[in-house]
Amino acid sequence: MERTTVNPVTWSVAMGFNQGELVSGHTRTLYCSGQTAMSTDGRPEHDGDMAAQLRLSLANLEALLGEADMSLANLVRLNVYTTDVDLLFQHYGVLASRLGAARVAPSTTMLGVTRLAIPGQLVELEGTAVA
Repeated sequence: MERTTVNPVTWSVAMGFNQGELVSGHTRTLYCSGQTAMSTDGRPEHDGDMAAQLRLSLANLEALLGEADMSLANLVRLNVYTTDVDLLFQHYGVLASRLGAARVAPSTTMLGVTRLAIPGQLVELEGTAVA
C-alpha cells in the first residue's frame, strides 16, 4: 500500500491531520462502525468522563482494527463525533498522541452532535482503514 498526503494548505498538519490521503496499491479496506466507550459485554463506561471515554473508544477502535490484522497505522479516515466539542478539545491530546505514536495523520472530520446513540456517551470514533 502506498499513501500520499494531499495538503493544498498545511495548517492541518500542525493539528495532527492531513487534508487528504491518496491510497493506492491496497488490497483490503475496513469500514469501521462508530466505536464508543463500551465494555466488551456492551455496557457503557465512564459516564461524563471525556478523557476516559476517548481512551476506551480508541482502544475499541484498535481492537476492531486488530481483528482485521490492521492497526491505527492503517487508518486513512477518522470521523470524530462528540456531544461537547470544547470538552473534547481539552482532551484531544489523548487521541493525537496515539495517532502520532502510530505515525499516522488520517483525514479527519470532527462533528458536534446533539447526542450519541447510547445516553451518557460523549465521543464516538468512526474510521476507514486500508492495507
